[in-house]
Amino acid sequence: MSALKTREARDGYGEGLVKLAKAHKDVIAMDCDLGRSTRSFRITEVDKNRFFDMGIAEQDMLSTAAGMAKMGKTVFVNSFGVFVTGRAFDQIRQQVSLPKANVKVCGSSSGLTQGADGATHQSVVDVALMRNLPNMTVVVPADAKQAEEAVIALYDVKGPAYLRLSKHPTPDYIPETPAFKIGKAQVLRTGSDICLCGCGPVMYNVLAAADVLEKAGIKTGVVNFHTIKPLDVETVKSLAGKYKRIVSIEEHSILGGLGSALAEVIAGLEKGATLLRLGVPDTFGESGSGEELLAKYGLDTDGIVKSVKNLK
Repeated sequence: MSALKTREARDGYGEGLVKLAKAHKDVIAMDCDLGRSTRSFRITEVDKNRFFDMGIAEQDMLSTAAGMAKMGKTVFVNSFGVFVTGRAFDQIRQQVSLPKANVKVCGSSSGLTQGADGATHQSVVDVALMRNLPNMTVVVPADAKQAEEAVIALYDVKGPAYLRLSKHPTPDYIPETPAFKIGKAQVLRTGSDICLCGCGPVMYNVLAAADVLEKAGIKTGVVNFHTIKPLDVETVKSLAGKYKRIVSIEEHSILGGLGSALAEVIAGLEKGATLLRLGVPDTFGESGSGEELLAKYGLDTDGIVKSVKNLK
């Protein structure tokens, strides 16, 4: 990866925000004293009056955003994923999700790869929290380019959304075809033995693992489920009918995230694939580099390959 130009999903967020602000005067951005880190500050390149630094006060930010949405604004709010979904969960539930406010909640520096800041700053249950809220769209882009596409696409979703953004660098590796579309999974490779289903930057390792497995004679499909909600149920059903085994891979708890969403669909089928969920077990994270933590929880290339080969 080091030889290739890398970016972070939060960089794509900043690019998308600038493009949206140029095209739509109703777009505003809010942040909690993290504007440069989250890239929210970039909206000032278009109009400095459309950026609101709310200080270290996620609850106040969400309440203000709900009021601004009521006034016709399309509001993008951003803070670290663990704080915006945790500290402000009540405001998101009562003032955004319940009344279907047009607020896009963006969780920056999400997942294990927040790294050395440790468990207090690693959001490994944020998707579970947001996925369970009625009216909430949940998107987990795989690279910076897809994050940019997601920001632009979410403008047309007139209601609440959660956009999970990572600071883990990768190249822009997701192909342009099939095109990004909210609610539609991207089938990146087809196989016949096993299918790897993932989301977020860890998809980079998923594709690398598929290469290794193919060389070992295991015909491997790969699907990017960038939208956790609404889940592409028809694609899940199709995969469950085609493959004997499906593996979910996510930089999130195995409880309540992509793996759980897939399991809910598969469990309702008369017969279909068995599912292995790879992710963070029922535990908090810990300090370490992003690469070290992905390796510890079996989410690096070697770990994914090992888990697949251990399937019986």
